[in-house]
Amino acid sequence: MLNAGNARIRAFRVIPALPEPLAPLLELARNFWWTWRPEASDLFRRLDRDLWRATSHNPVRLLGAVSQEVLERAATDPGYLHALGEAVATMRGHLQAAPWSGYTSSDAGSALAPGDEEMLVAYFCAEFGLTECFQIYSGGLGVLAGDHLKSASELCLPLVGVGLLYRNGYFHQYLNADGWQQERYHDLDFANQPIRRELDEQTGEQLKVTVEIDGRTVHAGIWRADVGRIALYLLDTNLPENKREDRDITRNLYGGDVETRIRQEIVLGIGGVRALRRLGLNPSVYHMNEGHSAFLALERISELREATGASFDEAREGAASQHLFTTHTPVPAGIDRFSPDLIVKHLGHMPQRLGLDLDGMLALGRENVFDRHEFFSMAVLALRTSGRCNAVSRLHGEVSRRMWRNIWPGVPEPEAPISHVTNGVHTRTWTSPDMLRLFDRYLPAAWDSDPTDHSVWQKVADIPDEELWRAHQHQREGLVTWARARIRKQMEHRGAGHEEVEEAAAALDPNIFTIGFARRFATYKRATLLLRDIERLQTLLEDDDRPLQIVIAGKAHPADGPGKEMIREIVKASERGGRFSRLVFLENYDMDVARRLVRGCDIWLNTPRRGMEASGTSGMKAALNGLVNVSILDGWWDEGFTGEAGYAIGRGESYGDAELQDTIESRALYDLLERQILPEFYDRGVAGIPRKWVQRMKRSIMACAPAFNTNRMVCDYTDDLYLRAHRSGRVLAGAGWTQAKELAAHVRRYREHWGKIRIEAVETPIGPRVPIRTAAPVSAVVRLGDLTPEEVSVQLYFGEVTSLGDLVGAQSIAMRCTERLESGAWRFEGEMVADRSGSMGFSVRVLPNDSRLPSPFIPGLITWDVEPTAPADEDAPARPAGAGKAH
Repeated sequence: MLNAGNARIRAFRVIPALPEPLAPLLELARNFWWTWRPEASDLFRRLDRDLWRATSHNPVRLLGAVSQEVLERAATDPGYLHALGEAVATMRGHLQAAPWSGYTSSDAGSALAPGDEEMLVAYFCAEFGLTECFQIYSGGLGVLAGDHLKSASELCLPLVGVGLLYRNGYFHQYLNADGWQQERYHDLDFANQPIRRELDEQTGEQLKVTVEIDGRTVHAGIWRADVGRIALYLLDTNLPENKREDRDITRNLYGGDVETRIRQEIVLGIGGVRALRRLGLNPSVYHMNEGHSAFLALERISELREATGASFDEAREGAASQHLFTTHTPVPAGIDRFSPDLIVKHLGHMPQRLGLDLDGMLALGRENVFDRHEFFSMAVLALRTSGRCNAVSRLHGEVSRRMWRNIWPGVPEPEAPISHVTNGVHTRTWTSPDMLRLFDRYLPAAWDSDPTDHSVWQKVADIPDEELWRAHQHQREGLVTWARARIRKQMEHRGAGHEEVEEAAAALDPNIFTIGFARRFATYKRATLLLRDIERLQTLLEDDDRPLQIVIAGKAHPADGPGKEMIREIVKASERGGRFSRLVFLENYDMDVARRLVRGCDIWLNTPRRGMEASGTSGMKAALNGLVNVSILDGWWDEGFTGEAGYAIGRGESYGDAELQDTIESRALYDLLERQILPEFYDRGVAGIPRKWVQRMKRSIMACAPAFNTNRMVCDYTDDLYLRAHRSGRVLAGAGWTQAKELAAHVRRYREHWGKIRIEAVETPIGPRVPIRTAAPVSAVVRLGDLTPEEVSVQLYFGEVTSLGDLVGAQSIAMRCTERLESGAWRFEGEMVADRSGSMGFSVRVLPNDSRLPSPFIPGLITWDVEPTAPADEDAPARPAGAGKAH
């Protein structure tokens, strides 16, 4: 090998030479649209099936490696050329579709408000999972981001993606002879990927940006990947003008030490904003998909200050109005945190640009702004600099509000300003060709493009049982055939003998009940829960009347020893002999493995500790293919579960003892398999079809497909978050960000005068008992100091009182200002109606009122009545649950 540091190497790119009739193949290959259109990917597979597999389904690499003889033959094949022409025409039609016109989940086809047509969303993420050959993803977060882009393309949404281009991507997994995970990194070979450099039109050179890291300038080149209509821009620091350590910033996804991580996130956030500017793009919405890109907020605040002369507070208000933060992490340990020293080392130049001192910048990432030793949290930075925040499932929203409630002291936990948009999956990417054909045949034509019409999925009931079962059996047979070949290869690599290899490969049976489990091997996901009672599992495996097999896949993080030990435990269990050979672990989990498993198994198993799975999406993919979910009521399944469409392990109980929880929930899983799932699956009629099971498959598709797809998800983001952020930013940006400056001044005014607000008296004629549905008036005397009634919102906070004196399930009711009292205080009046019996109560509170605020909850700006009206038959005053100390 000639090392690049020893001699000058003049590089050039070799491109495929295709016969003229096949030239459109390159057009198809260079747009990731083919990843969700089987008619397009089949064109590459038909050229050379083995080579297609060997290239990890990479069309660019295949076209450069396939023999000229094969190409010449295809160029004269009328059937092939006809299919090519149709695929290219379909793609061009997709790319030339009319611009987005307000197609949203609340009102499909609605007209946009004035100015909405100018919206452009910049979607930042540390990883993007588009397909297996382009492995700049590790798991669910990246695959979700890839699906987000695909649906944005189908919906014609004005959006661009921003990420990093890792030259070695994420690791490839293999197991040693002892079953211990090993990692190997492969060069992605950008020249043979469906991506291209962004070039300067004048010079022909690659467009680049610079960022400052640790006192030096780091250069990053801009690349582009086309995902249908959507442009995904990726930054790469592997440039000759960088030092070696800086060239390695974008070497591995989630690799290296904590310094590598902070450098990656500086390039992603700050470099990403600068790349958009270099490309001439000025998005009106910035979506941080997880906190990795939160440094973008520092860059945008600095930009606004430099462009307008605004103060930090003014620029922060303006930037935050356009920022959206999606949190995917349900536990603090999963969030990137950096020591203050590390922040100072790498971003010591930023305080001056921000208009802050060093401690002021560090406080942006602290949950407790007064604790100078607290680590800098990327999630806290995102929360403090974003006008809107969302979790990724209903239950995760509850967990996130509880997790971050201290950022908004005095705000009841249910009202902490974190909403939720439940995740989804891209339908055409994850649905098997067999199922797609059934959907095309029996469902209305717009089944995959109109997420607002759930009724089309009810037509799944019209699919004949025989056809659905036949398609599913074909999927299972395909999985087993493919898995056998994969098992042979991984056993041979481990040094197993021929007889052992063949015995292992033959263990899987295409005709028996198959359990699928595949995901990241984090300990909270409890991949070994099914192995907890090994004797009971053995009984299930050895049942000849109701046989089963288990297929497992997944990667542990390279630094996660307990996760690797789980994999080893599974492998060792599979080596116990006898029917344990039907317990199979497939190495190197990626999108290809995932796609095959979610199509070919019978049930999809998910066993996290409740509250620790933010959403999860693999079960959604499985449901699209008729698989039945068997899961803990966590993440998306907490809202997706119906007794007819799948199974719940437990009922959402909480346990203080993890060991006890594992024992109880493993028993519940064994019970489900023994008493319900296996009997129903093997209850066959005269035609050999499990009619009850097929009906359950249909209900799984009908319940999950319309609700948990990314077309619906992206529409929800657009309706609830993107358009609101765009409109807020547009208002604040008017006349040189005048409104942003005025809003910042108003918030300063609130902070200066809020301490003078007092609720002096609360009066109501109601007694200790009130007839149901009786209107109850309430009057409050409020001293506002130098603030006016128009600047505040005085509210009744009315709900049920628990035995501990907390207000739960409360609603806020606006009170109106009725008079100025001689004392200088103001009287506010309102009315509440109890629509249910029981112990009820209320309090009164004061909040800021400014229509330009994305949320009325500003940290520290809320005043409660410190002595609320006592609830009926109770001595203790009611207090809002989760509000902390009233002030």
